[in-house]
Amino acid sequence: MKLTFQASLLLVIVMLIGLPAKAQNDGSIVTETNYNALELRNIGPALTSGRIADIAIHPEDDNLWYVAVGSGGVWKTTNAGTTWKPIFDNQPSYSIGSVTIDPNNPNTIWVGTGENVGGRHVGYGDGVYKSTDAGMTWENMGLKNSEHISKVVIHPENPDVVWVAAQGPLWSKGGERGLYKSMDGGKTWNKVLGDDEWTGVTDLVLDPRNPDRMYAATWQRHRTVAAYMGGGPNTGIHKSTDGGETWTELQNGLPGANMGKIGLAISPQQPDIVYAAITLERTTGGVYKSDDRGASWQKMSDAVSGGTGPHYYQELYASPHHFGTIYLVSNYTLFSQDHGENFDRINVGNKHVDDHAIAFRKDDPDYLLFGTDGGIYETLDGTESWRFINNMPITQFYKVSVDDAKPFYNVYGGTQDNGSQGGPSRTDNDDGIRNADWYKTLFADGHDSATEPGNPNIIYAETQQGGLHRVDRITGDQVFIQPQPGKDEDFERYNWDAPIEVSFHKPTRLYFASQRVWRSENRGDSWTAISPDLTRDQERITLPIMGKQRSWENPWDVGAMSNYNTITSIGESPIDENLIYAGTDDGIIQVTEDGGENWRKIEVGSIRGIPSTAFVNDIKADHHDANTVYVALDNHKYGDFNPYLIKSTDRGRSWTSITGNLPDRNLVWRMVQDHVNKDLLFAATEFGIFFTIDGGNEWVELKGGAPTISFRDIVIQREHEDLVAASFGRSFFILDDYTPLREISEEALNQEAKLFDARETFWYVPNSVVSSMGANYYKADNPPFGAVFTYYLKEGYQSLEAQRKEQEQNLDEDADVPFPGWDALERELREEGPKVYITIKDQNGNVVNRVEGPTTKGLHRVNWELRYASKDVVSLDEPEGGGGFFGGGFMATPGTYTASLSKLVRGEVTQLSEPITFEVVPLESGAIEGASEQAIVEFRENLEALQQDLTQTTNNLRKQLDKVNAMQRALERAEEEAPELVTRLNDARLQLLQLNEEMNGSEAKDQIGERNPPSPRSRLFTGYRALSTTYGPTAMHREQVEIGKQELAEFKQDLNRFVNNVVPSLMRQVRDAGAPPIEGEN
Repeated sequence: MKLTFQASLLLVIVMLIGLPAKAQNDGSIVTETNYNALELRNIGPALTSGRIADIAIHPEDDNLWYVAVGSGGVWKTTNAGTTWKPIFDNQPSYSIGSVTIDPNNPNTIWVGTGENVGGRHVGYGDGVYKSTDAGMTWENMGLKNSEHISKVVIHPENPDVVWVAAQGPLWSKGGERGLYKSMDGGKTWNKVLGDDEWTGVTDLVLDPRNPDRMYAATWQRHRTVAAYMGGGPNTGIHKSTDGGETWTELQNGLPGANMGKIGLAISPQQPDIVYAAITLERTTGGVYKSDDRGASWQKMSDAVSGGTGPHYYQELYASPHHFGTIYLVSNYTLFSQDHGENFDRINVGNKHVDDHAIAFRKDDPDYLLFGTDGGIYETLDGTESWRFINNMPITQFYKVSVDDAKPFYNVYGGTQDNGSQGGPSRTDNDDGIRNADWYKTLFADGHDSATEPGNPNIIYAETQQGGLHRVDRITGDQVFIQPQPGKDEDFERYNWDAPIEVSFHKPTRLYFASQRVWRSENRGDSWTAISPDLTRDQERITLPIMGKQRSWENPWDVGAMSNYNTITSIGESPIDENLIYAGTDDGIIQVTEDGGENWRKIEVGSIRGIPSTAFVNDIKADHHDANTVYVALDNHKYGDFNPYLIKSTDRGRSWTSITGNLPDRNLVWRMVQDHVNKDLLFAATEFGIFFTIDGGNEWVELKGGAPTISFRDIVIQREHEDLVAASFGRSFFILDDYTPLREISEEALNQEAKLFDARETFWYVPNSVVSSMGANYYKADNPPFGAVFTYYLKEGYQSLEAQRKEQEQNLDEDADVPFPGWDALERELREEGPKVYITIKDQNGNVVNRVEGPTTKGLHRVNWELRYASKDVVSLDEPEGGGGFFGGGFMATPGTYTASLSKLVRGEVTQLSEPITFEVVPLESGAIEGASEQAIVEFRENLEALQQDLTQTTNNLRKQLDKVNAMQRALERAEEEAPELVTRLNDARLQLLQLNEEMNGSEAKDQIGERNPPSPRSRLFTGYRALSTTYGPTAMHREQVEIGKQELAEFKQDLNRFVNNVVPSLMRQVRDAGAPPIEGEN
């Protein structure tokens, strides 16, 4: 059948109309709204810091350091670690392998993303970056598929010549791996060494006499979810004499085959000497030395990095100050003073182990800067003693949990190599959250933590491989409670990060998992296995690695990685205690509907769109529907970084994807569902936190306050309704009061404005704990004090000038800009800019205060600091009234308040929302019962009236002094001489100064700091201090205010007599003497 053009066009239009809205529009108003006002608050801690991958010290300024945080961006200090600034936060990657200062121009900084370790937890990068302004701005220079970059080296005489040692992908073959060279400052790259499958370049060193002579170490390695192979036949040491254009593999005296990670160093004193720290099979190795530029090698010792394996360390440094001294970084770094023949451990007293980077000062032989798994350490005496840099919140948290402690809950989590830690979500002091507020709950690598509902003194924490402990916060006991195999049973295979689940139905019931699911009814004192082995139970050595099954005669290393065929997630239904889900690391979901008697197996590969190898990161049973369950899956250990998030409404019998518009290359670690709005979900991903209000069709990133970082876990603290997240490299974050997201909808966001409900507000006075601790003193912010309000403006409000400028900016570049006209410009000048404010009223409808907020479109948050608007006298010449200490408003009292949103535009006030109601409640009851709320209100109202009276009286006194001074100046210009009037004016001035002394004290005493007798002002200030506490006024406060009131009345009588009698008479006399008029005189 033939269609006419018109019919064809009509068909296309009909088809377009029928498409979903998302296909026609990239995003709805929900996804396009700016949510940055919902700011993620970093709470630290910094007490153990985190893994450091590389350090660069400025060549001309020993106090300026750039630090590559393995899992937390790039940081800069200009004062040797006293203060820090993260300078890479807005870039697409957070995992950093190297940082290099251009020796030709120290304002040019190069960063290689994706750290160069072979660990199970490592993040991945997106190439190499360059800054030409000392880290203020960055440009991605390519190699985006390298994933892991070990080093960037710049030619010491030509900044356009750059070499990048790219180790390449860890979990898969291919990518951009090898040594790359640029001749144009990074605009283009040419691969000069390495293969296309499994071998990259892990180190590169240049001969300082001739930068065209260089040595590179290639490294063949592959990690899978099941095993790790840390070497291969393509690992080796290579030499180039033409700037990397051609290479020769060095073999004379070196091990034959299957070498692993290699660290290289050149002697700065005798550059013909080259050192190599080489990993061999079964995590053995040795240090080799060449005296002839690599032509031949001699094994000096068997030294090799230890700990979790050489793949995690193995960097080699030659001292620039001591010939023959080399450092081999390791869990316990080794140093040799005889070219590697003998090694000793460095002193690690008061220092974290697990080193990764060393930096030297060029003029101080005793100075070293170490980067460790626990942050940065500095020594001034050749490692005899250490200073810890304790102000970098870069801890890598795997998991997070919260308790229900009062008044503020605590946050717990397990870290990479820094134990398990806990600390407050906020404090009641104005310092915020300090390192001293945090504590370790358990040692070693920490992982999942849990708490007991209703009992904040019981914590569960674990070390790697499921080392579960119950921690008693009162006694400090750490009771080992890991389930153990029975008689004649094989060992339990616990995942590196084994899952803990505290039952929703019974707070003393626990679930834990190895290859089996375990249940305890008594907090872990005894356990029952409620399942058989729920995994595939494979022999991992038989599984493919580097593309195929490999011989036993290969560099296997499974000692410092997770067990395989393990359960990785447990999800108990909050509705049905017999409904339990378990997910594994080998692509299986298991379901029991009878408390563990029977299990139903689901192969994840049978679910449409899910790889069969997917690792089950998280299972969450629905809070609202017993049949619904959510699962986050992860295939990145097969080189697939895409997100997989699925949902079942029939207990796993069928599935739908809710990945929606989550970005590619952004795997999902965990998710959580709101307990009130079933469609409000949150996802913790490799590059941020996302939320959805429609059950997963559309996702929106929560960017406010968060750097680019991996969020490995996320939970909701129900009582405070906070979203709490564990980041893997920037410690903990909290989104305080996420409840406005419950009210987000297309309808709500299409209103002109909306004021969201506010949560209960605590009434207390922040205290001060410490002061004057120096600029290096670390403290994380508390939430804003007082009541916090969230509001939304669809379009926002602009001044006439801003509207005109925006219209002019939107014109075509070549278009004429019209003249608006004089009248329009005059209206712009006369206009008061638009305002948006929240009006707070008490339960009687009296306005308590107004809080002004931003007028731009989108979401905003402002806080009312629980103070009344100042009732002091408003001065004509100042924005606020005087009154000395009394210029601000008094603290409000507990009670019920309302808030409403209004705008002031072009002189017209319009209410934008219906009032919301919120409560102000005491944080805690004091040890002694104070004044009643009514008594505090009455005292405050009395003090406010006296404040006004005092200010008016003080202002009047000042005006009378001004009048007398003006009369004296006018008399100097009078037509007649009046010597007696000069004397009377001077007497009047002295009389007023005497009154001023009675009110404000002696000026002479003030000059030397002598105390003045009590005055009306000082007595009222004593009363004012009563309203700076929650206790309220005492009898002493009331007495002082009453005395001040009487003294003020007496003083006013004296002043009024002067004003009513003396001043008018003097005015007439000055006028009669022919003096010019005085301003304000009738």
